[in-house]
Amino acid sequence: MLFTDISILDENFQRLDHQYVGISGSRIDFVGDAKPFQDYGQQIDGKNKLLMPGLYNLHTHLPMTLLRGYGENLPLQRWLEERIYPFEDHLNPENVYDAVLLGLAEMMKYGVIACSDMYFFCDAVARAVEKAGMKAAISRSIVSFDDTDLWDSGRFTECKELFAAYNGACDGRIRVDMSIHAEYTNTEKTVRQLAQYAKETGTGMHIHLSETKKEHEECKVRRGGRTPAQFMEDCGIFDVPTTAAHCVYVEDGDMEILKKHDVTVSHCPVSNLKLGSGVAPVAKMLDRGIRVALGTDGVASNNNGNLLEELKLTPLLQKGVNLDPTLISCEQVLKMATVNGAKAQGREDCGAIKAGNRADLLMIDLDQPNMTPCHEFLHNLVYAMTESNIVMTMVDGNILYQNGEYKTLDIEKILYNARKQTEDILNKLS
Repeated sequence: MLFTDISILDENFQRLDHQYVGISGSRIDFVGDAKPFQDYGQQIDGKNKLLMPGLYNLHTHLPMTLLRGYGENLPLQRWLEERIYPFEDHLNPENVYDAVLLGLAEMMKYGVIACSDMYFFCDAVARAVEKAGMKAAISRSIVSFDDTDLWDSGRFTECKELFAAYNGACDGRIRVDMSIHAEYTNTEKTVRQLAQYAKETGTGMHIHLSETKKEHEECKVRRGGRTPAQFMEDCGIFDVPTTAAHCVYVEDGDMEILKKHDVTVSHCPVSNLKLGSGVAPVAKMLDRGIRVALGTDGVASNNNGNLLEELKLTPLLQKGVNLDPTLISCEQVLKMATVNGAKAQGREDCGAIKAGNRADLLMIDLDQPNMTPCHEFLHNLVYAMTESNIVMTMVDGNILYQNGEYKTLDIEKILYNARKQTEDILNKLS
């Protein structure tokens, strides 16, 4: 297809008007200010519209959509032990598949084209991603509380089977990472063994890191004075490309470690605030050259998969807690949501609008009250844009969502199944 006379957000985060963007197969084939000679077939009028790269949600637990609003107003440990774990004990692959479809439908409406998901029953997660047409880096998180060899763990068997079945599937849309759930949920032996396996197989890693003050400080007691970041570095986790979620309580030395190993921090401001965990020092991370991306965390601790909220809240928080309105530019935060997410997932041909890249695009309607007037274009995207402005979500050249219509999903069936699955589990808990 060919987008005609449309504005684009280019790879330097500049607005270019009256552009033509040609899509051939899964890739952007042409970008220019003159209409190409090639016949691309379908033409889409771009008047008062903008094309921008799709968004990356770098920390999710998609099956937790079934727990939306279930564990409110509780601190993290009570939230987990009293509400989350008992509910999750009743999940099965069918529940997970339906829950993931719900989460993917929600995210594509908000302009998300890819996520990094950490959970279990990951075969069901992968099948749902395949069905929806989105991109994902999927990992089966490992927890361990004794000195059993990782190689004898059923969870690790799931990791290996998932990697064999789905890594690189769907023309690379699905990738498989390894995952240590967190320092406080694993033995050092397990962490070292999984780090070794990840290096041998060349996978990425997805972890929780220093999410709460309790976790961070108790780690130093458990691990001979080492912080979670120091512990993970000692165990070899950061020897492979790693996404570290939260990082609310990282210290100056921890930030040096993250920068040294090119770790991507997945910043989850809504979840961190809702659970009372705190505010990550993102401005300091950026000053140190650390790659920061954005995540929603699970719907159970956020209540939605709306990455646009994270996009807006990230600079607002840093300005507010540091009493400095100059912190975090709109270009920086848009980079977090696009190209930084793509780099974290190892997708070098994604995250920017240029010829040869994958056609992962959002079409934004600029002719709306909330986008008018436009004094500073990037400020409108970060601070004013809502899901009502997103009129198309495209992945690899395929339209997944357009003008409120889902092209790959039966949304009525998804909503019915999610309600039914949740009701069944609640009946078992009562």
